[in-house]
Amino acid sequence: MRRLVFLLSVLLQVNPSLPYSLKHCTVSSSSFVPGLSVTCADRQLAAIPDDIPKKTISLNLANNQIRGINSSALNGFSKLLKLKMSSNSMWSIEDGSFADLAALTDLDLSYNNLTNLTDDMFQGLSRLARLHLNENGIRCVSALAFRPLVRLQAVNLTSNYLRHIAHIVPILQLINLFRLEAGENRFASLDSDDLPFNKSDLRTFVFGMKSLTKVSIKRDVFPRLQSLRFSECSPEFEWHVPNKTFLRSLTTLYLSGTVTSFETFRMIVQSAESVVYLRLSGMERYFDKGLISTSCRIPALKRLNLSSNLIYALNDTLLQPCSQITELTLVDNALTDLSENSLKPLNRLLTLQVGFNLLTRVPRALRSLSTLIVLELNTNDIKEIGCSDFLNLTTLRHLSLAQNCISTLRGCEFQALKDLRSLSLEQNLFLRVHEIFSFSLYNLRILNMSSNKIHKYYKGIFRALSSLVFLNAESVDDAIVYNGTFEGLDRLQVLVLHAESLREDMLRGLTNLQNLTLYFQDPYKSLSRQFNAEPPILNVPSLRLLTIKDPYRWDTVSPYLLRDMKYLEYFAAENFFPGTPHPDTFTSTPRLTRLRILDSDVSHLKPELFQPIPNLQLLDLSKNKLTSLDFLSQVNLSALSSLTLVKNQLTVIDESVFQSLPALTYLDLSDNPFTCDCSNAGFIQWAKNNNQTLVDNGHQYDCAFPAAQQGRKLLDFDVQSCWTDYGFLCFVSSTCLTLLTLLTSFTYHFLRWQLAYTFHLFLAFLYDSRKRKKGAAHQYDAFISYNVHDEAWVYREMLPVLEGEQGWRLCLHHRDFQPGKPIVENITDAIYGSRKTICVISRRYLQSEWCSREIQMASFRLFDEQKDVLILLFLEDIPARQLSPYHRMRKLVKRRTYLSWPLAGRHTGVFWQNVQRALETGDAPTETPNLLAPLQL
Repeated sequence: MRRLVFLLSVLLQVNPSLPYSLKHCTVSSSSFVPGLSVTCADRQLAAIPDDIPKKTISLNLANNQIRGINSSALNGFSKLLKLKMSSNSMWSIEDGSFADLAALTDLDLSYNNLTNLTDDMFQGLSRLARLHLNENGIRCVSALAFRPLVRLQAVNLTSNYLRHIAHIVPILQLINLFRLEAGENRFASLDSDDLPFNKSDLRTFVFGMKSLTKVSIKRDVFPRLQSLRFSECSPEFEWHVPNKTFLRSLTTLYLSGTVTSFETFRMIVQSAESVVYLRLSGMERYFDKGLISTSCRIPALKRLNLSSNLIYALNDTLLQPCSQITELTLVDNALTDLSENSLKPLNRLLTLQVGFNLLTRVPRALRSLSTLIVLELNTNDIKEIGCSDFLNLTTLRHLSLAQNCISTLRGCEFQALKDLRSLSLEQNLFLRVHEIFSFSLYNLRILNMSSNKIHKYYKGIFRALSSLVFLNAESVDDAIVYNGTFEGLDRLQVLVLHAESLREDMLRGLTNLQNLTLYFQDPYKSLSRQFNAEPPILNVPSLRLLTIKDPYRWDTVSPYLLRDMKYLEYFAAENFFPGTPHPDTFTSTPRLTRLRILDSDVSHLKPELFQPIPNLQLLDLSKNKLTSLDFLSQVNLSALSSLTLVKNQLTVIDESVFQSLPALTYLDLSDNPFTCDCSNAGFIQWAKNNNQTLVDNGHQYDCAFPAAQQGRKLLDFDVQSCWTDYGFLCFVSSTCLTLLTLLTSFTYHFLRWQLAYTFHLFLAFLYDSRKRKKGAAHQYDAFISYNVHDEAWVYREMLPVLEGEQGWRLCLHHRDFQPGKPIVENITDAIYGSRKTICVISRRYLQSEWCSREIQMASFRLFDEQKDVLILLFLEDIPARQLSPYHRMRKLVKRRTYLSWPLAGRHTGVFWQNVQRALETGDAPTETPNLLAPLQL
């Protein structure tokens, strides 16, 4: 029935539901219907593909060659929320192109060649909240362009060619606008006299550019402005804000590389009395003129950011006027030292960030900061920490020493930090951690020690950290983790561990652990692993998420690996299993919903493996050696919605497998060696026409077999020739009675070869009638129908026995066909001139056009005369799925017994006796008894 529907759709040129296998795009594997995230980036597309599902909510078309958008290219995308079309060199967008995108909230058109924003360009975008137009060549903006954007909140117009402030006036008048970035344009001034409105609701304004010479605000036009940023202004830059109340809401001010006089800077600061956060970058030339003291005179200032100012040292006087600040940022300078009293005036400081500098030790200046809560010293050259470096920081809660050169700790360094909650020690040079963590850190919640060179974790090393919730102990080199290492960590919920081996009680005591990531090392470098014959077993019943990565795999994996993990919801094993997991692996994980077994040389899977996890929703078996998906049809995975099988050895896909997966909405079979012939015809049609499961990247699946198809794509294979079903001819014949005029041309175009073949069958019928009237005797005992590639077997095995030993008269086409006579007549004479027809069937036989006609003719005689005149002899074991495209052959095999040369094995004598018995059988209409057991279909 399915084939009938397919052929009818071809004849009537019916376009089924929109293809669910995208030709040029991919879909995120974490996205399920509804709510597709489609990516078509970096595909050299010249136009928006027409096969993108209309239910898409996020579409990425960045980095292509789309030069423009026509008014109908985006029709129907009523659910689209995010559209990214940056970096396309796009120069035109027709009016109304976005009219159907009523739900769109984010539109990115940056890095293109747009020059004009026209009246109706953004028509229909009533819910748009964020618009990116930066890095274009925009010179002109229509006064009506932004009128439809009633909910617009943020606009980026940076790096365009706008000259007149009138171009951004319509944006400033939007009632929901809170952020406008218009820097790096060609505005000469920002003057309130040029703004034809009373006030704007703008909150954040980025407006610096080299052409800007004047800012004059003489009216209260920005009453809600909270953040202002200027950078790289003209040397003649002037600032004129006579009334300080005009900037009463301004709390954040960012001045970067401003090329202007210090006096102008002073005027800016004096106009901003309500600024709480001030960032000054690239302004080191004004430090000697009193930049810091002037800044710290702002009454409301609490947070001072001096990043990227080439500060080499901090002296005792620089920050004296800044006693009121609570946050100081000195990131990305060239600091080598802080004088001992440089931070002493900051007696209210809560946060200090000194990362990305050149400090070689912890500055003594920190000892005066008794109120400090957050301290970041990451990415410096600190080699050693003293026992008194943090002695006075009793209120410290967050400390980062990441990316330094610390190799040893004595255990006294953190003794005063009794209130510390978070400690980062990653990417240092630690070799061991014995007795580092004193009992003073009993409040520590987060500890990151990743990317060090720790070789051993001893028993009880973390016992003092009784409040620890997160621990990252991923080491660079092999690390031996002894039993009892994590004793005392009753509250630990997340653990990342790089271990040499998995010991029996290594994770003992982790009663609340929910998320575990294990990395294992090279077994050939590990003596304990070489001589530990027992496979690893985990004993953490509370786990919900488990990830295991092993670059060299274990020799064996215990079926009890996940014993008693009744709460486990996610399990990922990469390069871990040495082969197919044991069927009992998941018997204790009934709540498992996401499973990934990657890069593990799994060649086959048993259905029993999945029976204990019926709630599975995501299955990823990428980078294995699977050759078949038959196991899926034998399990009940009714909730499975995402299936990924990238980089396996799948050649033929039986589409009936997916009938057992009713919830499947995402399928990825990329990088498999597909066979592009009729054996995949069913899957190809399913991939193209099903309206539930998205076959991700399907149109990019390459043909690996046969050699003639290499370089082509699987879904481009023409499957029409695979659906030869003569039952359909009856359907066409009956339909033609009422649709003769309409279908005449279609019949000629699609069925002319079938009609010609039917004519030859009719001639055969007439021939048979004449022979019966004449009562002519048969000239041969059997006609041998075989493919030329099997000729050697016929001569070597068959002829010596049947003609030489048993004395049968055989008809062979190369020897007994009459030269000059049409081949169809020769076939007809041979079949009807022989008592029986022996079909020597192989895969090549099934693919041969003339062999197909010979068996068709023989089967016609079989059903016409109702006599036992046909003997089927299989040279190869041919699975039932490979017979599916050969409708007549499949029907014969279902109804008749046959002989199998592979089943004969060494007992060829019995095989040829069975052939003799079949040839001796008379013309009675009864079926011959079973000679050899048929294949199971």
